[in-house]
Amino acid sequence: MNNTNNHKGFSYKDLLYKCLIFIVTVSVITYFMPKEGKFNYEFDINTPWKYGLLQASFDFPIYKNELQVQKEQDSLLAYYQPYFTVDKNVEKNILAKLREDYSHKLKFFLPSTDYYRHIERTLKHVYEKGILSHHDAQLLATDSIQSALLVEKNVATSQDVNQMFTEKGAYEYLLNADTLHYSKRILQSCNLGNYLTSNISYDKQRSESAKQDLLSNISWASGLVLNGQKIIDRGEIINEHTYDILCSLRQEWEKRSESVQEIRLTFMGQALIVGILVLCFMIYLELFRKNYFERKRSVLLLFALIVFFPVVLSVMVEQNLSNVYVVPMAMIPIIIGIFLDSRTAFMAHTIIILICSIFLRHPHEFIILQMAAGMTAIYSLRELSQRSQLLRTALIVVICYALLYFAFELILEDDLTKLNTRMYIYFIINGILLLFAYPLLFILEKTFGFTSNVTLVELSNINTKLLREMSEVAPGTFQHSLQMANLAAEAANKIGANSQLVRTGALYHDIGKMQNPAFFTENQRSINPHKSLSYEQSAQVIISHITDGIKLAEKHNLPKVIKDFIRTHHGKGVAKYFYISYKNEHPDEEVDMSKFSYPGPNPFTKEQAILMMADSVEAASRSLQEYTEESISTLIDKIVDGQVAEGFFKECPITFKDIAMVKDLFKEKLKTVYHTRITYPELKK
Repeated sequence: MNNTNNHKGFSYKDLLYKCLIFIVTVSVITYFMPKEGKFNYEFDINTPWKYGLLQASFDFPIYKNELQVQKEQDSLLAYYQPYFTVDKNVEKNILAKLREDYSHKLKFFLPSTDYYRHIERTLKHVYEKGILSHHDAQLLATDSIQSALLVEKNVATSQDVNQMFTEKGAYEYLLNADTLHYSKRILQSCNLGNYLTSNISYDKQRSESAKQDLLSNISWASGLVLNGQKIIDRGEIINEHTYDILCSLRQEWEKRSESVQEIRLTFMGQALIVGILVLCFMIYLELFRKNYFERKRSVLLLFALIVFFPVVLSVMVEQNLSNVYVVPMAMIPIIIGIFLDSRTAFMAHTIIILICSIFLRHPHEFIILQMAAGMTAIYSLRELSQRSQLLRTALIVVICYALLYFAFELILEDDLTKLNTRMYIYFIINGILLLFAYPLLFILEKTFGFTSNVTLVELSNINTKLLREMSEVAPGTFQHSLQMANLAAEAANKIGANSQLVRTGALYHDIGKMQNPAFFTENQRSINPHKSLSYEQSAQVIISHITDGIKLAEKHNLPKVIKDFIRTHHGKGVAKYFYISYKNEHPDEEVDMSKFSYPGPNPFTKEQAILMMADSVEAASRSLQEYTEESISTLIDKIVDGQVAEGFFKECPITFKDIAMVKDLFKEKLKTVYHTRITYPELKK
C-alpha cells in the first residue's frame, strides 16, 4: 500500500474483504434459491380451492383435456388414409409365371383353357385391388382404417380397405369366385397359393406425414389466460373449466422449468436482485455502522443471518414443506437488536424479507406481515433481561400476524365462514418457535463472542461465586463496586448508554483487588502494609490489580466486554498518590513513569468512560472532610475536567454534552448520598 492510499484511508485489503463477503453471500443465497418453477398447488375437480388468490403471472393457453382431444382426434382420424405403394412388377411376374406353368404342366390336368383364363382374370382382379402383407393387414385393423391411398407412378387412388386382400383372403377368393362354372377341387389342385404375394406395401414416412398434417388441424387450446388475470380465490369450488385452467397452468409451468435457457435467465435474475439488496445493506453499514466491518464477529453474525433465513425458506419452497409462516422471521431483529442495535436490526430484517419474497407465490402479503412482525418485535423487546419479556414479545408478534392476516381476509373474502384457520395455527407455531431465541442467544454468544443483556443480568447477581467471594475477601472494594454500579447505571441512563452493561462492568472492575485486598484503602482497618514498601513497590501493587483482575476474569470465563472495563477503568493514568509522593521526595530525579502508570488502554466506549468517571468520583468523595454542595461540585469538576484534559476520552464516542450531563447527575446523587443529617433532641426528664 502506498502513502497516498494510506493518507486517504483507502485499503485494498478492506475492499477485497468486503467484495469477498458480498460474493459469498450472494452466491450461497442464489445457489439455494429454487431454479425450477414448481407448481406446488394440490387441487381436484369439485373441491374448494384451499390457497389464497391465484393470478396468472404470464399469458398461457387453456389446454383441452385428454377426453376432448381424444374425441377430436378420433373424429379427424376417421378421414385418415394411409399411403401404400403399388408394385406393378409383382402382378406382371406372377402372370408370366402362370403362363409358363400352364404351357408346361397345368394344361395337362385342367379340363379346358377356360380354367386358365378364369384364373388369369381373377388374379388380375385381385392384384388390381391389392394384396396386403400380414403385418400391414394387422396395422390397418388395429387403427380401424376404412380406406387407404394406393400410389402408382405418383398418382394416389383411394381404395376401400374392405376391398383389399390378404394372401389368405385372395386364395379363398380365387377358389370361390365362380363355383357354378369352375370346380373348386380342380382349382385347388393347381396350387394357386404360389401365384399370390403382396403387391402393395405401407409407406410409413408419407403416411405419418399425412397423419400429422391432419392432426395439426386440431386446436389444442380452448381459450387464453392473460397475465394478471384472476384464476381462482380461496374457498371457490373448482369447476370443470377452472380445473382445465389449473391443469394448463401446471403444464405451462413445467414446460418453462424444463428450458435450460429459462433456468439460466432465472438464475441471473435472482443473482441480480439478491446482489442489489445485499449491496444496499453493505452501503448502509459503510455509511452508518462502519465500525462493524472492523469487528469481524459483527459482520459474521449479520451475514450469517442474511444467508441462513433465505436458505431455509428456499429449501421449504423447493421441497413443498409446510407453510413459510411457521419460520420465526421476527427472530432476526430480536437477535441483531440484542447484540448490535435496533436500527441495524430493522435494516437487516428488511433486506432478508425482500430477498425471501423473491421466490414466494404471494410476496406482497409476506412482506407486509413479516415487516409488521419485525417492527413489533423490535419495539416490544428493546432490551432483554428476563425470559418473560421474550414470551410477551412472542405473544405480541402472533397477535400482529393474526390481525394483519384477518384484515387481508376481510378485504378478499365476502364470507367469514371461508376464513383460513390453518394460517392462524401456523402463526401460533411461529410464536412457539420464536421462544427458542432464548437458548439460541446463548449459542450465538459462545459462537460469535457477544454478550447479551441476559448474561449481564446473570453476572450482576451478587450471589455469583466471584462476587460473593469478593464480598468476603475484600468487603470495602465490594461496597465501593456496588455504589459505583448504581451511580454509573444512572449516568448511563441519562445519556442513553447501556445501563446494564456499565452496571455489570462496575461490579467486576476491581476484582483484581481480591489478590491483595489489604493494600487498598477501602479494605484497611488499622494496618497499612504500604508503610513497609517503597513508593515504586506500592505503585506496582496498586497497578497490578488490573492484570490480576484480567487473570481472574479469564479464570471465571467472564465476557470480553467485562474484561474491557477492568482494563480501561484507569486507562493509561498514573497512580498519583505514590507518584506525587515519590516526586516530592526526589524533586531533582527523573522519574521512570512506567513504574507508576497503568497499562491501559484508555476507554473506547461511552460505558467505559462513565465507569472511569464514576470510579474516580466515588473513591475521591470518601476523602472529603465536609460534604457540602460546593465541596462535592468542586471535587467532581476537578476530577472529570482533569480526565478530559489528560485526554482519557479521546478514543471513545462521548461528547462534551454527555460529560456535562454525567457531572450534573454525579453532583445530585452524591449530595443525596452524603446529605447532612439532623441531630435528634434528647427527651428531658
